[in-house]
Amino acid sequence: MRRRLFVSASLIAAGAAGSPWPLWRLRANTRADRLERGSDGRFVVRGAALAFDTSLSICALHEDPVRARSAVSRALARVSWLDTQLVVQRPGSQVSRLNGAGRLDRPDPHLVRLLQFAQTLADASGGAFDPTVQPLWELHRACQQRGCRPTRDQLAQARARIDWSAIDTGSRRVTLGPGMAITLNGLVQGYAADIAFDALAQDGVTDALIDTGEYGTLGSGPSGRAWRVGIQHPRDASALIGVVPMDGRFLATSGDYSTRFTDDFTLHHIFDPRTGVSPPGLSCVAVAARSGLLADGLTKPMMVLNLAAARELLDRYPGAGAAWIDKSSRIVATRNLLIEPA
Repeated sequence: MRRRLFVSASLIAAGAAGSPWPLWRLRANTRADRLERGSDGRFVVRGAALAFDTSLSICALHEDPVRARSAVSRALARVSWLDTQLVVQRPGSQVSRLNGAGRLDRPDPHLVRLLQFAQTLADASGGAFDPTVQPLWELHRACQQRGCRPTRDQLAQARARIDWSAIDTGSRRVTLGPGMAITLNGLVQGYAADIAFDALAQDGVTDALIDTGEYGTLGSGPSGRAWRVGIQHPRDASALIGVVPMDGRFLATSGDYSTRFTDDFTLHHIFDPRTGVSPPGLSCVAVAARSGLLADGLTKPMMVLNLAAARELLDRYPGAGAAWIDKSSRIVATRNLLIEPA
């Protein structure tokens, strides 16, 4: 997982967790120590951390810098904890333990919540989203390391282990079908934005920008201006393809450039479970939705499905919007999402 969106230069200038959180000490690379004063007199507190194999940041505005710093530190600590438990690559995480044993007793409520959401989205998308695609990721990574591409037989064998409906998700135990493995990497950054959003709001912060790799905002930015977030150009990491004025929704993207297995972008980390390979038509999708979890989750089937089916799925979620960007880096369609020139 890597950063996929960038805050625009003009901005720089300018549900709850459910169960009680475990005791969690801030790691050395988690901080809320940058402080400045905005033109409207409020303090601007910036905090940063490392999680999900990228850098995270929160920018909060408040009259009380001590309170804001405490809120930002607490939000970052909660997000960092999610990284340790819900990312498949982390040794000892809930996800890695589930994959290793095929079952997990006393699963954390956050894991249960994400699995339940993942299965609901898989059903709604006709399987275009599937949390059990981890065998495909493992196959493509192994082939990349050997300098080859998966064969038809290898893809068929991996696809035989993919079936979201074979996950038995309960509050006391989660079990997988034989040989199956899950990944929640396509959901956890959006979910982390929700968690940070709720933590800040509970601590009385009413104006903030949250960047967990996906974006959420509270209120407005410095001087009362709306927060604006830039969408990375899929073929130029130093450029933006457009800017989105944030309107209270969360914003997420998925693209073929984030983690790719071939230099020509034809094989990357987003798989069509029906074929075992990456969808060929798009380089990037941006989705705005009422939660970070929904926005992040929808970006995957929006990449996999054809445009008509993707729009039909999107319309099932009131308030959601999307933009589709093709392999030539052209915005080919938008729906309920305003994108301004960069």
